[in-house]
Amino acid sequence: MIEIRNLSKAFGDLIAVDDISFSVQKGEVLGFLGPNGAGKSTTMKMLTGFLDPSAGSARVCGHEVGTEPIEVKRRIGYLPEGAPLYADMTPQGFLEFIAEVRGIPASERAARLAEVVEKVHIGGVLHQRIETLSKGFKRRVGLAQAILHDPEVLILDEPTDGLDPNQKHEVRALISEMAKDKVIVLSTHILEEVDAVCTRAIIISNGRLLFDGTPAELKARSPEGRLDDVFREITTGGAAPDLATAEAPSPDTVTAS
Repeated sequence: MIEIRNLSKAFGDLIAVDDISFSVQKGEVLGFLGPNGAGKSTTMKMLTGFLDPSAGSARVCGHEVGTEPIEVKRRIGYLPEGAPLYADMTPQGFLEFIAEVRGIPASERAARLAEVVEKVHIGGVLHQRIETLSKGFKRRVGLAQAILHDPEVLILDEPTDGLDPNQKHEVRALISEMAKDKVIVLSTHILEEVDAVCTRAIIISNGRLLFDGTPAELKARSPEGRLDDVFREITTGGAAPDLATAEAPSPDTVTAS
């Protein structure tokens, strides 16, 4: 349902994404991992049609992103990084607007909105201005708009960013529930999210694809099964420090940093 072939993106001399290829099948939850600046968000923006690639191609449900952007967007639900929203609208008004833009029939909108509001637990803030909401509630409103039209493919950029532990659990449970009949790609820097919801993980760094496999295969690369150690080894080529013997930083160092 997703097919990326030799995808690259350059911003002048900076190569943000460097010739990556992968595909994703129905029922998979793909964790897209990498350090800050690795190229995760840039890849997602190209996959959703918000950025044109410098080279390569991306297809969603058989449709080419570059030549059939409307058909692609019909099939995608997208939660961008930071969950950008219209600050002066209420969640109710914003979701009604999204439902109209998405072409949900007027006769079905009320029921669909009620279902999504219940799933992401925003009923208590539906009539507040979005600018007054906490970061966590803004994130959930962003998730609501992404799933409102029941898309075949969900692209979620840091979906649990800003949520408290209980909210993270709810969102992860929702992702797992939806995964059986969708493709879900989620970008995250939270390694525990891979264990919690992902059936597959990809790691990129400096725009290059460095690992593609299951979370179990990823953990197996560490004798202790520690994802943070494996992540560091893959993205930097170095071993994790021994925290038991590492020297504490001097007060001067702490102040300087």
